[in-house]
Amino acid sequence: MRVAISTDGEFVSAHFGRCPSFTILDIKDGKIIKKDVVENPGHLPGYIPQFLHKQGVGYIIAGGMGMRAAGFFNEFDIMTIVGISGKIDEVIEKLLKGTLKGGESLCKPGSGKGYGVDKAQCDHPDQDEHKH
Repeated sequence: MRVAISTDGEFVSAHFGRCPSFTILDIKDGKIIKKDVVENPGHLPGYIPQFLHKQGVGYIIAGGMGMRAAGFFNEFDIMTIVGISGKIDEVIEKLLKGTLKGGESLCKPGSGKGYGVDKAQCDHPDQDEHKH
């Protein structure tokens, strides 16, 4: 199982699309076999779900995300778990124990403006690849 966590320093980012990075975990038999941190590739609608899908991610854990982002993840068969806050290590511990419970999204549309990675900072060569 491969899981991505929206990350801001040592904490789960409240604003999924604008988080500075993602912590990506490979979990097998209840143990972490690999842990990487990758930079957010840019906040362009639909791009992050596509990027994480290409990384083989099956689950995304975040403080919050909008309905549109959740829809993009659904298109890529990536399960979303929102309403999560706290230190990454504590969240990972709950995930491994099976006690991590999602809830209501912690961010509302537009509330992340001015935080983290802004849409104007996107710079990827295949930006239009996510369009159908």
